[in-house]
Amino acid sequence: MGLKPWQKALFPLRSVSAVVRLFEAELRQPEPDLVLLSLVLGFVEHFLAVNRVLPTNVPGVTFESRPGPDPQTRLYFPVAELSIVAALYARFTAQIRGAVDLSLYPRPDGCSSRELVRKVSDVIWNSLSRSYFKDRAHIQSLFSFITGPPCHPSGTKLDSSGVAFAVVGACQVLGLPDVHLALSEDHAWVAFGAGGAQTAEVTWHGKGNEDRRGQPVQAGVAERSWLYLKGSYLRCTRHMEVAFMVCAINPSIDGHTDSLELLQLQQRLLWLLYDMGHLDRYPMALGNLADLEELEPTPGRPDPLTLYHQGIQSARTHYNNEHIYPYLYLAGYHCRNKNVKEALQAWADTATVIQDYNYCREDEEIYKEFFDVANDVIPNLLKEAAAEPPPGAEVGPLGLGDLGWALQDPECFAHLLRFYDGICRWEEGSPTPVLHVGWATFLVQSLGRFDGQVR
Repeated sequence: MGLKPWQKALFPLRSVSAVVRLFEAELRQPEPDLVLLSLVLGFVEHFLAVNRVLPTNVPGVTFESRPGPDPQTRLYFPVAELSIVAALYARFTAQIRGAVDLSLYPRPDGCSSRELVRKVSDVIWNSLSRSYFKDRAHIQSLFSFITGPPCHPSGTKLDSSGVAFAVVGACQVLGLPDVHLALSEDHAWVAFGAGGAQTAEVTWHGKGNEDRRGQPVQAGVAERSWLYLKGSYLRCTRHMEVAFMVCAINPSIDGHTDSLELLQLQQRLLWLLYDMGHLDRYPMALGNLADLEELEPTPGRPDPLTLYHQGIQSARTHYNNEHIYPYLYLAGYHCRNKNVKEALQAWADTATVIQDYNYCREDEEIYKEFFDVANDVIPNLLKEAAAEPPPGAEVGPLGLGDLGWALQDPECFAHLLRFYDGICRWEEGSPTPVLHVGWATFLVQSLGRFDGQVR
């Protein structure tokens, strides 16, 4: 089975709008085609962020030209021709169907077995290059997986969450509708079986390549690690899996430059998913969209602050308020806008959530977030506040005079104490220590910024 006639009719894709139309058509289906959509996004990202070349430099690939933001520039969009996408699609589906004999894995109740899920993950895992930098950018899509060097069949690359997504895409190709993506805030695995009651690791996590594929995630849930969110993780629908691939778009060209076309594409696709209700249970996607809106507001749309709070409400409603990043998104927004009190409150709320977890060895990403906030972001924000004119003094044209008020506000000090108290409680009962002497210097410095009467 290849692409359907109605899918073919939407090609070629010559612009951001054409890609959005393809996604809209797929999202109206009960089973949007994950493989097709991932290949298209990967193709576009590759030629807008990885291999930004003049149109004549890539055989078989053409670029649609249009005026840029100023008269001296032109923007080029890689044209996704049907012949190219269909060939990649056929290659992936043939590889999966040729490697998995479904007759060897009976499904009497219509649900996949752990052995079958493990077999599919083997196919993806064994197709990857044996050595590559697994944290490199732009290796999250099936385009990256299927376009390895032709002379090296095992030369393909995927990052950790990309492997989990590829397993789910392969299961869709095999007609296994019960296998879905499961997501925490820093890891991905699959849920399968009746009601998605069973889970299986299908990829690695972090720096290690420890192979736990096929194992359930219950042990991580039981030890109350942040990595598994105490069981309050996303159990994706097919449409949420589309949202996942959209969130995974990486617009960075280098460390300092982003592709404007990719930013626009990601923003428009997230609004499409938002309008169709597929972000209601996806707090991090709402935070992602809010960040994009802060960069480039869309007329007539909710403002970033509204979206950040919708992400928090989603986490509270659907995930027992066990998610950290919705609060970090909000705190980051207030910090960028020099809203000291609101930023401290959001960071304190973040610590209130983390205090009920145990810090485990695979929670290093969230540890780094808290360490940076406590020892870099908050000290610098309070240093700025201390440098502001005293309350009542004349303020400059930027109107930042209110910054200095924060250090006179007992509630701001209370938020700071609540932030540190949450971190201390996070350490209590944890198998791994959180705090060390390196935290003390900035703790004392931050507390000392506040007036003695306030303290």
